[in-house]
Amino acid sequence: MGHNGNILVADLAGSAQAPPIILLHGGGQTRHAWAGTALRLAQAGFLAIALDARGHGDSQWVADGDYSADAMVGDLACVRASLSAPPALVGASMGGLTSLLAIGEGPADFARALLLVDIATRLEPDGVARVLDFMRAHVGGFASLEEAAEAIAAYNPNHKSRSTAGLRKNLRQRENGRWYWHWDPRFLDHATRSRAGEALVQQERREQAARRIRVPTLLVRGGSSDVVSPEGARELQQLVPHAELFDVEDAGHMVAGERNDVFSNAVIEFLRRKLPTGG
Repeated sequence: MGHNGNILVADLAGSAQAPPIILLHGGGQTRHAWAGTALRLAQAGFLAIALDARGHGDSQWVADGDYSADAMVGDLACVRASLSAPPALVGASMGGLTSLLAIGEGPADFARALLLVDIATRLEPDGVARVLDFMRAHVGGFASLEEAAEAIAAYNPNHKSRSTAGLRKNLRQRENGRWYWHWDPRFLDHATRSRAGEALVQQERREQAARRIRVPTLLVRGGSSDVVSPEGARELQQLVPHAELFDVEDAGHMVAGERNDVFSNAVIEFLRRKLPTGG
């Protein structure tokens, strides 16, 4: 249950007694983006909690259309309060921003570790604009799953598979026969660009939150990402001096989906060092 009483849906993998890891997807994605990583985490001795953000996947679309960063952080705080032990947070894009703010602005025991997936305090305007343009371009749906697969391949050349099987988890067919992304289009009202081309949360707030982070931190960056540049990664490390950096070669912004084995190995290796009771 979220902080407005909104229903949140998650998939769990692993033992309930294992150290919890909350997986937070990016804007316009669903919990299914973490399927491969969640299984690997469970096998490594962790409890993986893959959460659908409000308005995404099977979580409730909120009546007031509030998909702001504060609303996302409030929902995460409710999930955190339901756990008996502090979790590690693994957040991609929007989920990473939510995690950064929740830890940097929350109580000291909010989480045990922070893993940011191709997201940082400084974002590249052109990369952010490209993501938002893709999301806005297809709010009218697709005539078929094949059309959706072609659109994804055109947007992300690193996405090697054009199979439609997995798309059924992220798209829903309506009575008119068209297939629509499984998220509330009103979410885009909170993804407006500033003059610098940034989305969701202003950079100053991110930087202030980052300066307060004391938990073990890892930034997993796509080596060819156009959202987080090498300079952006270095700036994050200046704000969080203990933060580690892992570049995934031949991956863009959608790191976990593009090179899941490399990504999952890096996450598990980091967690085993920082949370040694996990595996």
